[in-house]
Amino acid sequence: MNRSIRLTLIILLLVVVLIFGLVVGRQVFLAGSEEPSPAPELSEINAYVYDQGRQVADFELVNEQGETVTHESLRGKWTFAFVGYTNCPDICPAAMATLRKTDKMLPADLPQPQYLLITADPEHDTPKKLRDYVGFFGENFHGLTGDLETLRELAKSLNAAFSHREVDGDLLVDHSGHYALINPEGEMAAVLQPPHNPEDLVEAFREIYEWARANHPRASQS
Repeated sequence: MNRSIRLTLIILLLVVVLIFGLVVGRQVFLAGSEEPSPAPELSEINAYVYDQGRQVADFELVNEQGETVTHESLRGKWTFAFVGYTNCPDICPAAMATLRKTDKMLPADLPQPQYLLITADPEHDTPKKLRDYVGFFGENFHGLTGDLETLRELAKSLNAAFSHREVDGDLLVDHSGHYALINPEGEMAAVLQPPHNPEDLVEAFREIYEWARANHPRASQS
């Protein structure tokens, strides 16, 4: 092969490599510049999804095992959080039972979340009482108790609220009835309003997880 032919082949090879690099670079640029798809519209099943996760308040509280935990305990897994209390006569038992049914219905191809009861009555909800209560619903159920104002701020960051009042000497706690879905980054991804049923919760979780995986990969990992 003479020198001119060799030079021609080298030039052609360089041109091919350059074109290939430009094509790949363009695809990477276009993929990176694509706008993320909007959050799924799930209002028909009472689920409201945020385009970007909402910050959850920092906290230092105590779990049902008596261990001190912080916001870091929310990272690395999906969490269904509910604000209530163990002496609640109606709303809380029904809400927790619905979460238990949801847990049993989740298919294996979805992440297995944790379920978190944030007490609105820390005076009575000791770690032991929480452990006995949440343990009835399943091993993925946990509880938080501790300083009242810290709990109130945590609830507020989850769009929830609670208040105390006395009726005939008995403490009654008024509180929100929704679930907050927290993503593995520790951010609130959605609010799931009542009335609740397990089928809708499973559907909402699947839609939110698949959307987050496609648009916010870090926030979907579990």
